[in-house]
Amino acid sequence: MSITVTCVAPVNIAVIKYWGKRDEDLILPINDSLSATLDTEHLCAKTTVRASPEFKENKIWLNGREESMDNPRLQNCLKEIMKRSQLSKDMESWKLHICSENNFPTAAGLASSAAGYACLAAALAKLYKVEGDISGIARAGSGSACRSVYGGFVRWYKGSDPTGIDSIAKPIAPASHWPDMRILVLVVNDSKKKVSSAIGMKRTLLTSEFLTYKAEKIIPKRIEQIQEAILKKDFETFAEHTMRDSNEMHAACLAAYPPCIYMNDTSHLIVELMHQYNSTSDRTKVAYSFDAGPNATLFLLEKDVAELLGILDHYLPPAVDNNLEYRKGISIEVTSPSQSLLQKINFPEQQPGKLKYIIHTQVGSGPKQLPDSEALKFH
Repeated sequence: MSITVTCVAPVNIAVIKYWGKRDEDLILPINDSLSATLDTEHLCAKTTVRASPEFKENKIWLNGREESMDNPRLQNCLKEIMKRSQLSKDMESWKLHICSENNFPTAAGLASSAAGYACLAAALAKLYKVEGDISGIARAGSGSACRSVYGGFVRWYKGSDPTGIDSIAKPIAPASHWPDMRILVLVVNDSKKKVSSAIGMKRTLLTSEFLTYKAEKIIPKRIEQIQEAILKKDFETFAEHTMRDSNEMHAACLAAYPPCIYMNDTSHLIVELMHQYNSTSDRTKVAYSFDAGPNATLFLLEKDVAELLGILDHYLPPAVDNNLEYRKGISIEVTSPSQSLLQKINFPEQQPGKLKYIIHTQVGSGPKQLPDSEALKFH
């Protein structure tokens, strides 16, 4: 006898970044943040949880490898679930087996922990019949995971209560709100980063005065402006705030001592190319954002995707012997850039292979439960 639940949950990309905690144990941020949830069709975590009286101990497998259940964040997540469990005491005593997989690189700045913990929270909430908002449960595992429990555009309110009870995420617009918004994830490097987000946040907060200034003086106004831009579908304002916030997060990281360096040479080339491309038009066509890693997330409108992919192919061409599927996600016919457009861009063509692959996706919905037939196999 056993109970099994399988869910998928999305990655989210913050356009107003969460970087720095005012409480390490409760995972409470120093500022509000705002993100776009990506379509689970292209980027997601998938988790199966199974409870049984026959299991002797709790176990977890991540991407095919057994991991320790002693991870404090995992334990915090489980504790928060058990506080709100609606199951009988007998069933609550059953041991758990958890199996989770990502369909994208882990620990390479693609918000894998956010999708993973949101998925775990969603699956456990179904298993233990927890009702109501689960963003606080997801936050106990990973701060940004609280934004992945909803679809569309989501705001995580930092809250003011020292217990963290009011530090929750709320959706501000559904996935259907801005249907022509598209996202390109440019995967530069999918190896593990040198400085983890947790260490980087702590170091930046302790040694970079700019981070505190940004949280107190810049973000409160900016987050209201970008939220309004999203609601009005004002891409120009949305794009500028997105790029400024990304630049300032990485500036704060560089101002840490020792500096936390997440972007690499290719990341900086992408920034330069996007500004060059925007300068060729009387409107801003693309916005970039970088989390704690070298990969770029580009936001743009559907009508500009084919041309921008052509620009990327021209200036940052794929490796000649690239055995990977180079373009993933939504398929589209790429438009080769015109000579007149190329003449306006002052950017040297790069050696092939700077980008590993590109994922073309869109804003998507939150976690969803899958039928038992799609459960992951326990190892």
